Amino acid sequence: MTAEALEHDMQPGAAEPSASDIKLVITASSLGTVFEWYDFFIYGTLAAIVGRTFFPSGNPTIELILSLLGFAIGFGFRPLGAVLFGYFGDKLGRKYTFLVTITLMGVATAAIGFVPSAASIGLWAPAIVLLLRVVQGLALGGEYGGAAIYVAEHAAPEKRGFYTSFIQASVAGGFILSLAVVLTTQAIVGQEDWQAWGWRIPFIFSLLLLAISLWMRLKLSESPVFKAMKEAGEVARNPLKETFTYPGNGRRLFVALFGIAAGLTVIWYTAMFQVLYFLQNALKVEEQTAQLLVGVGAASGLFWFVLFGWLSDKVGRKKPIVIGYALTLLLLFPIFQMIGGAANPGLSEASRRASIVVAGQDCGYDPFAKTQASACGRVLDQLSKLGVSYTTRPAPALAVIVGGEPLPDTRPATVEGALKAARYNLDRVRPDAGGIAVILFGILALSALSGITYGPVAALLSELFPPRIRYSSMSIPYHIGTGYFGGFLPVISQYIIARTGDPYAGLWYTFAVVAMALVVTLFFLYEDPKTRAVA
Repeated sequence: MTAEALEHDMQPGAAEPSASDIKLVITASSLGTVFEWYDFFIYGTLAAIVGRTFFPSGNPTIELILSLLGFAIGFGFRPLGAVLFGYFGDKLGRKYTFLVTITLMGVATAAIGFVPSAASIGLWAPAIVLLLRVVQGLALGGEYGGAAIYVAEHAAPEKRGFYTSFIQASVAGGFILSLAVVLTTQAIVGQEDWQAWGWRIPFIFSLLLLAISLWMRLKLSESPVFKAMKEAGEVARNPLKETFTYPGNGRRLFVALFGIAAGLTVIWYTAMFQVLYFLQNALKVEEQTAQLLVGVGAASGLFWFVLFGWLSDKVGRKKPIVIGYALTLLLLFPIFQMIGGAANPGLSEASRRASIVVAGQDCGYDPFAKTQASACGRVLDQLSKLGVSYTTRPAPALAVIVGGEPLPDTRPATVEGALKAARYNLDRVRPDAGGIAVILFGILALSALSGITYGPVAALLSELFPPRIRYSSMSIPYHIGTGYFGGFLPVISQYIIARTGDPYAGLWYTFAVVAMALVVTLFFLYEDPKTRAVA
C-alpha cells in the first residue's frame, strides 16, 4: 500500500494503532519535545544572567540585548537545520532523524553550563556560547517537524488535531520546565551561590533529560506512512529539490511561512518571553516572582493548546487560527496594559502623574554604544538603565521635564533625585495578592491567544504537504517563520523599547506580524467546506 493510499484509508472510523500504541507515540514524542525545547529555552529564561556572564558591558540593558541576540542566533540557524534534517527525515525516516536532533541539543545545552565566564577567558566565552547556540538551532530545526509528523502519521484524520496538540503543548511545556528547574535550583542553592555558579545547573541538567528522552524514543517504531512509502519505493530522491518543484507546493510554502509560522510564533513568544521581560524590566518585578508568575500562568494555560487542537477536528484547522489572529490584534495592547497596571501600580501611577519628557537636539539613543554621541543621548542612557519610560521632543536646549517641571540641570544625580521626589519607585517590587490575580489572568488570556493559533498547527501543516516531502516541506517554512519572525522578537522588541523609552512599543512588532499573517491565512489558505481538507 502506498503512503497516499494509507492516509486515504485512515478515514473516520477506520482502523488505527491501538490505544497503547498511540499513548506511547504521544508520550515519547511529547516528552522529547518538552526536553528539546527546555534545552533551547533555558538560555532565554536566564538571558539576564547569561548577559552578565558572557557579554559584560556594565549596562544591564545592553547585556540583555546582547544575550537576546545570542538567543536569536540560535533561531537564525533553525532553517538550516530544517533543510538538513528535513532531507534525512524524508530520505531515511522520521524516527532516527529526531533521535539525532535531540542528542545534539542535549549535548550542546549541557556544554553551555561548562563554558568559563568572559572574566576568565575573555572573548572566547561569548564565541563558544554563540557556537553552541548555532548547534542548538540546527538541532531544533529537525526536531519539531519530526515529532509532529510522527504523531500525525499515526493518527486518523478525525483525531489528528487532538493527538498533535500535545506536541504543541509540549513546546510551552519546555518553557515551563525551564522556569521550574530555575526556581527549584535557586531555592536549593540560595541566591548567592546561584549568582556565582548555581545558574549553570539547569544547563547541565539537560543531560538527564537527554537520557530519559533517548530511552523512551528508542522504544518507538518507524511511522506507518513512511514504512508504506519505503515499501512502495516512493521515498523522495531529493526531498529538498522536490519541496520547491512539487506542483502547488510554492503556494503552500508561502502560506506555511507567512500565514502560519510567522503569526503563531510571535504570539507565542509574546505570551511567554515578552511578558517575562516586561515584568522583570519595565515593571521592576522581582526576578523570581516574575518567573514564578509566568510559569504558573503558562502551565495553567496548557489546556488551551489541547482544547483548540481537539476543536480543529470538529470545525476545521483554518477557522480557529483566523479568529485567534483577529483577537490578538484587538486584545494585545489592552492585556499588557492591564498587566502593567497590576504588577507595579506605583510605577504606573508615577508615569501618569509625573511623566518624563526629554527635550533637546540630537536626542538619538543607541543602546549598543558604550558612550552616547550627544548629551541628550546620555540622559536617555541613564533613564534606560533606571528602567523608566519617557518621551522625547525637539528643543533648542537640553532639558529634562518631570511632571511638567523642568529640572535645574541634567546631571545624573539631579535626574535620579527628581524621580525619587516624584515617587518613582526604582526598587524591585512584589505585587500584592490582587495584582498577582490580575497578572495571572492576563497571562492566561495571552496563553489562550497562543493556544487558539498554535493548537491546530501541527495537524494543519502535516495535512498541507504530500507525504514524500512532508518533513522538508513542513520544517523549512516553519523554522524560517519561527526562527526569524519569532526568534528575533525578544531582541527587536527590547531594542524598540530601549530606543523609544515606551515599555509597550515593542508590541507593535507582534501586531504588525500578526496582521500580515491574518491576511495571508485568510486569503491564501484553502479549506474544503465539506471535508475540511486544507490545500
